[in-house]
Amino acid sequence: MTLQVTRVGSLNSDQVNFVLRSAMLAPSTHNTQPWLFRCTGTGIELHADPRRILPVTDPDRRELVLSCGAALFTLRTAIHALGFHPATSLMPSRVDPDLLAIVRPLAERTPEPRAVGLARAIPRRRTNRRPFLSTAVPRPILPLLRHATELEHAWMSILDAEQCRLLRDITDRAHLGQLADPAFLAELHRWTELRAGTRDGVPSYATAGSPADESWLLDEFGAAGAGPRADPLVVLIGSLTDGRLDRLQAGQALQRVLLTATAAGLDASFISPPILVPSARAELRRLVGSGVWPQVLLRFGYGSPLPWTPRRPLEDVLLGKPVSA
Repeated sequence: MTLQVTRVGSLNSDQVNFVLRSAMLAPSTHNTQPWLFRCTGTGIELHADPRRILPVTDPDRRELVLSCGAALFTLRTAIHALGFHPATSLMPSRVDPDLLAIVRPLAERTPEPRAVGLARAIPRRRTNRRPFLSTAVPRPILPLLRHATELEHAWMSILDAEQCRLLRDITDRAHLGQLADPAFLAELHRWTELRAGTRDGVPSYATAGSPADESWLLDEFGAAGAGPRADPLVVLIGSLTDGRLDRLQAGQALQRVLLTATAAGLDASFISPPILVPSARAELRRLVGSGVWPQVLLRFGYGSPLPWTPRRPLEDVLLGKPVSA
């Protein structure tokens, strides 16, 4: 029997199920899905799930908050596309740091076409961890991606060729440092070497071939004898300060950017070592300048189709007892 949850604000139980299942399709580090939801009579609470912290990869929970921010934007977008206003309060509790947001669906209204387009992209978005094709990304998409970032109170930098060259070196050194850490490798294997039927983590089919981080290092020249490839489109999403609220907003910007790119037919992959390794993140901050704190590095391009990565059952991410319909 399909799990149904109670009515929330202006949403009936079927609509609540739809928006929650949409939110669960957001990206997260190693597909940890570190979010929990509580449905009340007036709103949907978003909580961080402390059981899904990555103590080696993410000791300060920055990636966890970013992932929850992506889920929050997805939830807002799904509600908006149904024709309701998602009134959102960020960090609403001083005593419960894991309560990150409350979204209250208000009176019905005509949905904006832009929100509908982003909502349609939610089930089609994938993190493409495989190498991209050599086709160049059309430059007219760049203002759209930058505007999507700014709408969520974050900042975007598009790296030029020289910055990409320097970034390759930063990425290579950071990745080698990760591979030399047994604790990092053990945590990585826990979330990527999965048993059949597992509903979280990154399955092997999603990483078949060269991992995106490593293939990006080679993309300037492509395979041996293949000749030069198109310049990579690498962007950084950052914030002016580095608090929990900044990270939550950057996570929302991340998902708005990813859905905007998906709607335009683009694939995206994460360049993670320069963000996850503190010394590399400091180098990256100096590289982009402007005093901005790097939160996410993305590579955009065109890739081969991928199946979706699994998600936890809805009942596993609900706090409190759902009401059966």
